[in-house]
Amino acid sequence: MVLWIVLAVVVFALVILGAAILSVVGRLRGLDRALRKLLRRQEQAEKLQEKALVLQTTVEGLQQRAEVAQGQVAVIKAGRGAADGKHSLQSVPAPW
Repeated sequence: MVLWIVLAVVVFALVILGAAILSVVGRLRGLDRALRKLLRRQEQAEKLQEKALVLQTTVEGLQQRAEVAQGQVAVIKAGRGAADGKHSLQSVPAPW
């Protein structure tokens, strides 16, 4: 009779242990999915960062071109006030 009680306690403990293991395995699957999702987001963030650097370089180039264009416009506007009607960019005689 004591043997049956011991067996019942052992079986009950094994059932509880199995339930706990299944619960932990289920949580591990959720953590694995979350880890894969975070890794994907990290890759996306790295790609966006690379694109942002390219965009920043492009903006800097455009800013330099705009500054040059503003300088040229200022020269043209300053030259329009001359008496002969030519601006300074036309001061060199044409080769033809």
